[in-house]
This record gives sequence, C-alpha cells and structure tokens, in this order.
Amino acid sequence: MAKAETTRGMLMEHYRAYPRLELRDVFKFIYQSSFGCEHSVSSLETVKARIEEEYFSAFAGPDRKAEPLDGDYVRVPLSYMKQGISADTLSKLFFLSAKKEESGMASLLEKLDVVRNMISNGELPFSKEAFEAALAEWRDKDFAAVRHSDSFREEYKPSYRVISKQFVPFLPLFAELDRRLAAGILRVAIEGGSASGKSTLADIISKVYDCTIFHMDDFFLRPEQRTPERFAEIGGNVDRERFLSEILLPMSRGEAVIYRKFDCSKMDLGDTMREEPKALTVIEGAYSLHPDLASYYDFTVFLDVTEEAQKARILKRNSPEMAKRFFSEWIPMEKRYFSEMHVPEKCDLVIKIEK
Repeated sequence: MAKAETTRGMLMEHYRAYPRLELRDVFKFIYQSSFGCEHSVSSLETVKARIEEEYFSAFAGPDRKAEPLDGDYVRVPLSYMKQGISADTLSKLFFLSAKKEESGMASLLEKLDVVRNMISNGELPFSKEAFEAALAEWRDKDFAAVRHSDSFREEYKPSYRVISKQFVPFLPLFAELDRRLAAGILRVAIEGGSASGKSTLADIISKVYDCTIFHMDDFFLRPEQRTPERFAEIGGNVDRERFLSEILLPMSRGEAVIYRKFDCSKMDLGDTMREEPKALTVIEGAYSLHPDLASYYDFTVFLDVTEEAQKARILKRNSPEMAKRFFSEWIPMEKRYFSEMHVPEKCDLVIKIEK
C-alpha cells in the first residue's frame, strides 16, 4: 500500500508539472521509473554524441530541476550542462546508470494498477476506455520503451537523460570538476564523518574521470605512534606526517608518488606502490583537511551526513562491537576535529547526505 501511495503521489506531481500530458507520457514516466535507462544505452561514444547533438541543436531545453521518477532514477535536464557539466561526464553518468532491472516488469504492472485506479477516481484526465485501449496496444508491443507524445514535446520541449538518483547530490561537484579540469591540473580533498560516503564518492569519481585516488585510511597510525599524547591531539589519529611526505609533497611537485599502505592485519606497512601523476588527484578521508595538509588542495568537499543516516549506515555495515567503537570513540574525535578546526566552514563545497 505504501508503494502504491508513493506512486500515486509522484504521478500527481508529474501531472501538476505537465498538465497537457497524454497517456503515452504517463506510460513513459512509469516505464522509466521501472526500467531506468538501460534500453537507451548503446556505446559511450554514441551516448556522448547524442547528448552533444541534442544540447547544441535544442539549447538544452528550458531550465528545470532534476525530476525524480518513481524508483531509483531521475530525469536530469540537459540544461544542467549550462552549470559546467560536460557532455562527457553526463554521458558517463548515464552509462553508469544503465543496468538490467530484474523486477522491472513487476514494478511496471504495479504502477499501471495505480494509474488505472487514479483514472477511475478522476485524478488523471483520461477515460477508462482510452486507458484500457492504450494499454492493450502497449501490451501487444511487449511494453516496449515509449516516446513522449507530440503535444508533450511541443509544449514542454523535454531534453534530459535518465540517471541513477545516487549521482544527483554530486552534480554540483561534477560541474566544478569539469570547469576546473578544463583549466589544468586539479587536486581535490573529500572530507566528512564516518559513513558519510567519502570512499563511495571517490569510487564514483574514479569511474567518471581518469584520476588517482588516495585514501586516508591507508595512513593509520603505526603502533609506535599510538600514544596517549597523540590521541589527545585534535586530528591526531592519522599519520599525517607520512601522508604529507609520501603523497602531498611529491604530488605538489608533479612527481610520481611512491608510498606504502598501512596493513591493519599486520599492523605494519605493506608493499611499496607507485602512482604516476594525472590531471585529477582525489584524496578522500577524515582528517585530510588537517591544517598541516589543507594548503595542498585546489578544491575541497565536505560530506555533511545527518546523525540518523550515519547511525543507520554504521549499524548496517558493522558488528555491534565495532559499531559501539564508532559511536564512543571515533565519531566524537571526528566531531571535535570538525568543530575546533572549522573544517566544514573552510570547504569549497558542502554536500548534505540524508540517507
């Protein structure tokens, strides 16, 4: 029942936004909600070329916000490219969003039942007879992907791509990365509390851009550094000295980075690794913006996770014993560091993480 009410609410919102929609536009909405964009993807090069052609021929359509669909996807207007997102980046986000939805048909049929009930209740401007006739015709075509109606295209000039909603909070960041990379080398730090999604964001960036990623978790304190005095320092529970000498200093000189990750299973440093310089370097992890390190970045991001989301994520990912250590030890240390060193306030971009 809750899913049906969600679908009904989103369809009502869609109707209010586009009062001249036709049944096929409703079908398109629920099709994209159920199946996403998998049916539209051929090759990355083709996707990019089509985005560029549509953007420059239609001037990206009117400026609109990203429009959530009834599921895991969002329509992102091509007008977002005016903010700095390149066709290359948008095409990669579109491509990364394409996946086969195994439960897509079941979802589609559930949503069609909601549409049928809304029409019966007079909530959508179609007759029951017109709906059943259009549905029968669509069913005969095995529920193939649907184009917008001519009237919808003429009235609203839709120009968008469907992407996963997980990417939407980061669209301002992608725009900033594209703008700055067009000007040259870029070094980015991603800060935030435990379970705020720093490593997930870094992984997304690595799939969109040719870049190097370094993780603060690879620079845990060595046993000899783990003293009461060190843990009493604000931001003292990472090996920032080694991170500075092995990562940031050579990075700032445009040199190859040669370093060793801390191996928690051995409580010692692992094998030597080498990373050649690239146009984009991303450092992710708490304490990456300690005052000893902060001056080495060109752009800084803070993921501001709500306490509710943070708690839910930690409990989901960890044993009760490990979760207790997060809540009693590590999170209080992070909060002290963020507060006393004014980390969020000093960041170029703050992204709210609420789920």
